[in-house]
Amino acid sequence: MSSAAETKREKLFSLLKPGKEAGSQPPVLLAPMAGITDSAFRRLCIREGCDFTFTEMVSANGLHYNNRKTKELIAISEEERPCGVQLFGHDPAIIAETVERLFDSLVTPEQVSVVDINMGCPAPKITSNGDGSALMKDPVLAGKIIEAAVKASPVPVSVKFRKGWDDEHVNAVDFAKMAEESGAAFITVHGRTRMQMYSGSADREIIREAVEAVDIPVVGNGDIFSGASALDMLESTGCAGIMIARGAQGNPFLFAEIKAALGGKSYVPPAETERLDAALTHIREYVAGHGNGAFADMRKHVAWYTKGMYGGTELRRRVNNCRDGEELTALVEAFRLERSRANGSK
Repeated sequence: MSSAAETKREKLFSLLKPGKEAGSQPPVLLAPMAGITDSAFRRLCIREGCDFTFTEMVSANGLHYNNRKTKELIAISEEERPCGVQLFGHDPAIIAETVERLFDSLVTPEQVSVVDINMGCPAPKITSNGDGSALMKDPVLAGKIIEAAVKASPVPVSVKFRKGWDDEHVNAVDFAKMAEESGAAFITVHGRTRMQMYSGSADREIIREAVEAVDIPVVGNGDIFSGASALDMLESTGCAGIMIARGAQGNPFLFAEIKAALGGKSYVPPAETERLDAALTHIREYVAGHGNGAFADMRKHVAWYTKGMYGGTELRRRVNNCRDGEELTALVEAFRLERSRANGSK
């Protein structure tokens, strides 16, 4: 690693965890994902070696209008602190007001060390309102949003965006420069265009070009599903850190695998029972935080945890008919016992 790259890595760590000594390895972050990265899941990832997490994507409009469900998204446990809050929106004034309210009455800089602005979400319901990756089509407005957030925030502001809107409008490098000029402390670049959604491959060359174009740290994101792919992202782009998204779904153990790869150590994948233990911990902690009736989001997590397991299809069918968190827990406990007996494990 060059001295410049080392400086950026250390800078990124200091932004994420002020006052903490930087480790010898690049930070590994969990991406903010709506309906996925709930507090219980974030804690699981931290226990497996994740260095920094973000809340689920939070609507600036929702906080502006004091929406209860939106406010619930920024419930942060002691184990997660400090973490980041990711906001989405397209009105600079509302973004600024939301950031001010966030720190006036909802969180402290000790709890939240970074405010991230989402300019990369490709979901139609987000882009149709001019939010998320739609802002890549309007860099001037995007710059005003970043400037407004920076002015209002007592902590560093970061920006997450994509390669561009489509293949005819690839502007990640110019967007990176704009973000830096507007005051962003670091950026995260996903190597796909909005129109690609999650198809094809993430372009690591565009991430490398963004790294070389700015002086602020760049976090690489896209197609990191193993320790080997994490190393490749770091080596091929020179990024200061990496962000894991879909790779962590049903697999918080990915962080342990990546940390082993970064340290040049061997890694033993979890047994089926360990994966199911993680699923049960996730369910129990989620239900403890949201109530027995709030379990619908856990159905997709159970599907991810049990992917490829014998009998998983039938379990998922039964899970979809669950009435509450207790029934869901009982189903997964019974399935774990069944797989344990089949595999001769405890």
